[in-house]
Amino acid sequence: MTQAPSNDLAARRAALTLLDAALERRGGIDEAAAAGPLKSLDARDRAFARALTLSTLRRLGAIDRLLAPKLNREPPPRIRNLLRLGVAQLFWFDTPDHAAVSTSVDIAAADKAGRAFKGLVNAVLRGLLRDGPPADDPEALCPPWLYARWTNAWGPEAARAIAAQIAGEPATDLTVRENGDIELLTAQLEATALPGGTVRVTQRGDVAQWPGFAEGRWWVQDAAAAIPARLLHANAEQTALDLCAAPGGKTLQLAVTGARTVAVDRSEERLKRVTENLARMGLTAEVIAADAGRWDDERTFDAVLLDAPCSATGTFRRHPDVLWAAAPGDIAKLAAVQSRLLDSAAMRTAPGGRLVYCVCSLEPEEGEGQVRAFLNRHPEFSNEPCAEGEGGAPAASLTREGWLRLLPHQREGGQDGFFAARLKRN
Repeated sequence: MTQAPSNDLAARRAALTLLDAALERRGGIDEAAAAGPLKSLDARDRAFARALTLSTLRRLGAIDRLLAPKLNREPPPRIRNLLRLGVAQLFWFDTPDHAAVSTSVDIAAADKAGRAFKGLVNAVLRGLLRDGPPADDPEALCPPWLYARWTNAWGPEAARAIAAQIAGEPATDLTVRENGDIELLTAQLEATALPGGTVRVTQRGDVAQWPGFAEGRWWVQDAAAAIPARLLHANAEQTALDLCAAPGGKTLQLAVTGARTVAVDRSEERLKRVTENLARMGLTAEVIAADAGRWDDERTFDAVLLDAPCSATGTFRRHPDVLWAAAPGDIAKLAAVQSRLLDSAAMRTAPGGRLVYCVCSLEPEEGEGQVRAFLNRHPEFSNEPCAEGEGGAPAASLTREGWLRLLPHQREGGQDGFFAARLKRN
């Protein structure tokens, strides 16, 4: 269960808009949250709308499994999404049953196109209420094609454990600037210190109001996402390059070592956040808007980090919509982009320098397959294996090649799914 709901229909209408956007296009939920009806709501109702949308997305597969026998024919997409929100409120949200049903019916009735379906909404939700809460089944939480891929790649037991992470609301992980602050922050935020320099906070609320934010003592970054930059072991005597840098957590990690850091990303809009975070932290880096694969700059660097564009299936804990936005054909298309970017990163790595390649994907074609193909294409590079626990990685994440395959269930409380490999230019 999650936070207490508003009694206002406006918050639920906003949730419906967010859910529509999330399932129409990748990243739609963030666009709708910034420009849609949420802007007119107060902070409490905005939080409710977003929480309800995310809760629905985390249980979407299970919800659709419940709805299937109740629908003789497919309703319009907006009515299906209204039903999905209603089911989420009935079984996984702290909403009184009567409120979950009546508000869903009222939203259908208020819409000219939905008026004809208010009886259907009422009947379906009341029928499900009579059936009672469904049993938990992790396999139902994600698209079948993805579950089949995970089973094939990581085995049935791991696939089930990964899928079980989808339903949970994640804690907030912070990367701490100075190791001496870790103990203080864990006490101030009633948090847990994780290996490597991450603090895990279970409390909710506006992070900008938490101790140490304004002073630049930490930034928000998932525990798994913080590991790849640590593998470079950059220092103040070196130069560092962060390719595909936005939103900038890894740029901050490189800059805080004292390394002369360059951050490159094709999105000027997303780079604004990188610049803002650098300013808040009191750190400096050269920020450049350019395609990392075609960037016209002949410099080479001692430490190069490529966090390549990918299917992002490993980020479902905070972005459950990625599971439903992804399509089987995306992985092959993105693999071609990753290969091009890796070749570009190789050119920018100085002799004797290190290149860390990572993706927030659970798909082996975007991780292990890319590195094997890269080493075949680039004999001037060799694999530099990671040590057990290096960078704060769970021991279970270390592969026999010395790469890191960070699966969401390998850390208590969960983590993003990531792949990382460290390569050295001979």
